[in-house]
Amino acid sequence: MLQIFSLPDYSLLFWPTAALALIILGMGKSGFGGGLGILAVPLMSISISPIDAAALLLPLLLIMDVFSIRYYHSRYDAHTLWILLPAAAVGVGLGGLLFRQFSSDERLLRMGIGYIGIAFVLIQIMRSVVLGKLQAYRMPDWVGRIIGVIAGFTSTLVHAGGPPANIYILPQQLPRDIYVGTTVVLWTIVNLIKLIPYSILGLWQIGDLSTILLLGPFCYLGVQLGLWANGRISEKLFSHVVYMLLFLTGLQLIVGQNLLGLLLNWG
Repeated sequence: MLQIFSLPDYSLLFWPTAALALIILGMGKSGFGGGLGILAVPLMSISISPIDAAALLLPLLLIMDVFSIRYYHSRYDAHTLWILLPAAAVGVGLGGLLFRQFSSDERLLRMGIGYIGIAFVLIQIMRSVVLGKLQAYRMPDWVGRIIGVIAGFTSTLVHAGGPPANIYILPQQLPRDIYVGTTVVLWTIVNLIKLIPYSILGLWQIGDLSTILLLGPFCYLGVQLGLWANGRISEKLFSHVVYMLLFLTGLQLIVGQNLLGLLLNWG
């Protein structure tokens, strides 16, 4: 019993970065329609293995889902879910099959996650500056299914399915509550499906339970802050802060632990 509730040998940096990641993730999920989960794995991967970060995040995401879906379970767009959900389930299966191949080299995986994070920020800047007029273009359903597969795949690897899914969801210009509710229902079901490959791959370890119990309150805090912020805080301002943090985190993962030293020496 004592062994089950013993804490893993993580560095002290893990706890504040994990708490911050969960608060931002919870706020994005319940208040701004998700899409910000891409920050969580990179931020936690600064101090622990990306594989450990992905494994720890899944049950914590499900905790957030329980809190969030209470408010949005009846507010969603059924057509969007019908297009994305089956395709995302296929993507989850592909992600589970290829998980070991992508995670065999931890350093390469860290750098890959860093590049994905930075690329995502640059794409968001390009979309807002150059491609803003295309947001009103509604994707055909077959494109939505392809996007759903990609979203399920990236969600399985690094819990970053929100950004590709939003490529299909955002141009539909759903009412804000319907948009948020649709993403909440979508990722609640996808996260439940992800339990299957994660269990088969044996990603959870003894000691994870204690970490999950300690971090669980930050899930609740993030969700409650998101519900409060919905309509009170500018989504653009919140997103800009998250994107800046994601960009710096991506640099940290690419450069390695020497980023802080490089900045100090440069100054």
